[in-house]
Amino acid sequence: MLNDTIAALSTAIGEAAISVLRVSGPQALQIAGKVFQTKHPVSELAARVAHRAKVIDADGFVLDDGLLLLFRSPASYTSEDVFEFHAHGGLLVTQKILETLLRAGARAAEPGEFTQRAFLNGKMDLTQAEAVMDLIHAQSTLALRAAHEQLGGAIGREANALREELLPVLAHVEAYIDFPEEDISPDTGAALTAKMDAVLDRARRLIATSEQGRILRHGARTVICGEPNVGKSSLLNLLLGFERAIVSPTAGTTRDTIEEIIQVHGIPLRLVDTAGLRDSLDDIERIGIQRTQRELERADLILEIVDASLPASGAARIALPPEVRSRHLLLLNKADLGIAPGWENGIPMSCTCGTGVEALLDAIRDIVMRAGPLMADHPVAINTRHKSCFERLVHHVEAGRAALLASAAPEYVALDLREALQALGEVVGQIDTEQILDVIFSSFCIGK
Repeated sequence: MLNDTIAALSTAIGEAAISVLRVSGPQALQIAGKVFQTKHPVSELAARVAHRAKVIDADGFVLDDGLLLLFRSPASYTSEDVFEFHAHGGLLVTQKILETLLRAGARAAEPGEFTQRAFLNGKMDLTQAEAVMDLIHAQSTLALRAAHEQLGGAIGREANALREELLPVLAHVEAYIDFPEEDISPDTGAALTAKMDAVLDRARRLIATSEQGRILRHGARTVICGEPNVGKSSLLNLLLGFERAIVSPTAGTTRDTIEEIIQVHGIPLRLVDTAGLRDSLDDIERIGIQRTQRELERADLILEIVDASLPASGAARIALPPEVRSRHLLLLNKADLGIAPGWENGIPMSCTCGTGVEALLDAIRDIVMRAGPLMADHPVAINTRHKSCFERLVHHVEAGRAALLASAAPEYVALDLREALQALGEVVGQIDTEQILDVIFSSFCIGK
């Protein structure tokens, strides 16, 4: 497929000031020569300079007058010959230009194919390719920072550093395989296990960032719950800064979950407003309450809000399993009316007056990112695929270390170390696993 020349619209579909069409491949410059009318022949145009150009269709009709930019191999995003045409951003004109490019010899690009070519041509490793989509999908400043770090190769450098630490250990063990009359001395064995321990420590610290990575990429699922009429929808509206949920003194107004995304200290939160928890004879309301229970089971953070102006003895509290208590905050709403006896260890606030919000946001930050915004020695939080690879690395290094300490045959130690190195290779894409590539690049948008 690398012999094909691909074309796609790289900006969003719809009316805009401009649209950008991108073409990459061995025939890119020839196609540009067929399609564009420029002051000088396309072959003579300077690279990385905007040139005025007209798009001419097969009938000689001028479709548009815009800017043409050339990027000659290997100094391009894909390492191939590439050109971009900046056209007027209308639906019809963009469609006609793309059709003209396809008739001139290009093929419609698959999702993520431009970035996939950049990876296959050695312009970036697999972690950097994944970072491209993380950058596009970032919903918070911390997620943006993490994507930039990954795009700069931070995870790849960590994987390569682990590889450099592990390769000498494997080489040492394999030397004993080649010379079976030699036994691994206790001193040598201790030195090798110390190196393995260093690899394990570094890998485990990387694995520890995976939960932060999930939150940065997808947001912390934050469920607002409590009895009817305690201020759940008011809290949602207050945090969002606009009226998203209906606020009414009538109990049971919220019957389904409402979901919105906000940023708290750079952390994305997926706020979920739920139906009030109570016994109800209304079938629709009961379904909403069942959904509330399911949301509580999935939550990264639970914001339980109560009417603190009423005595705590009469309030119906939610039953929290022990494993979620560390992810629970109690909000004492209506504190402007005075806090009744029995309420303690909560955050006083008033959704009506807007007080207590800063204390709430600080508490949310502290719970969601207990290790800090990003761990100081690992500025990049790994994703699920990276975690799986590093966990396999840890498993095989631990197995090799145990075999070494048990004075097993060096072949067994070497086998586990080779498996560990293979797991590291999969992190950056040094191992050709077509299935992994298909999964990663299928999530890209066309034109990227």
